Amino acid sequence: MNRYQPLSINGLGVWLEEAELGLGLWEGEYQGLTRQWLRWYDKDNNWLPTPEEREKQRADLAEAELAKLRQLLAEQGVNLSE
Repeated sequence: MNRYQPLSINGLGVWLEEAELGLGLWEGEYQGLTRQWLRWYDKDNNWLPTPEEREKQRADLAEAELAKLRQLLAEQGVNLSE
């Protein structure tokens, strides 16, 4: 029989062992509002990125890779502006 068991808040919030996730209060901006939000975190206490944050990370990585490729091509004498 399942019974109610109070969860203790430690660190960022409540750790859910079976899910291997935590749920805590994060303060920041989301969808244009700055306030406290419920947010998931991992076993290393890192907040899981929102979809918007994941997209920005992906775009930043793609931009960095493009800059690296441009640099490599320029070193080989390839002029991309022609």
